[in-house]
Amino acid sequence: MKKHIRGVIAGIICVLLVVGYYYYLSHRDTKTVADTTELTAITKITTKNLDTSYPKTPREVIKLYNDILKCYYNEDCTDAEIEALGAQARKLLDEELLENNPEDQYYASLKADILVYKADKRTISRTDVCDSDEITYKTVKGSECAYVTASYFMKEGNKFVKSYQQYALRKDASGNWKIVAYEQTNGNGDSAGNE
Repeated sequence: MKKHIRGVIAGIICVLLVVGYYYYLSHRDTKTVADTTELTAITKITTKNLDTSYPKTPREVIKLYNDILKCYYNEDCTDAEIEALGAQARKLLDEELLENNPEDQYYASLKADILVYKADKRTISRTDVCDSDEITYKTVKGSECAYVTASYFMKEGNKFVKSYQQYALRKDASGNWKIVAYEQTNGNGDSAGNE
């Protein structure tokens, strides 16, 4: 009888150990260092491989471009980060636009523009890109083109300003949509002119 009681007690202890170990495993913090390290907005963009995962639609191209703009103007970027972001932005640009904006000139102009934003205490609070059904597609000189409108809600000091940009994109030989031109508009696609 004592052996039988010892066996039951040993069995209960084993069951309690298994249940306790299961509880421990299911409730412990399993996050690794890699899981707890959140990528910054800059890192997310600069580590994106645009050669293998280029945005598929004109809308996605402009959304990524806007994410880059927000990093330029909202973050405290180092020169190296500005150049890494700029390299990604240049991959979104059409060859014609790249030819008109040589790399050295592009980065000098970009850095000067960022300084103006910082001096004016201007940041981009929110960007929006028109819906897919609002994109206009045309064939221009034998090339497929798309026209996408984006809006920018900016804070400048204590006031808020909204502006609109219309982007013209052209499909390249690889089938990727590239930004070929852009201009400030009134929001309905009409050029803003000099206000």
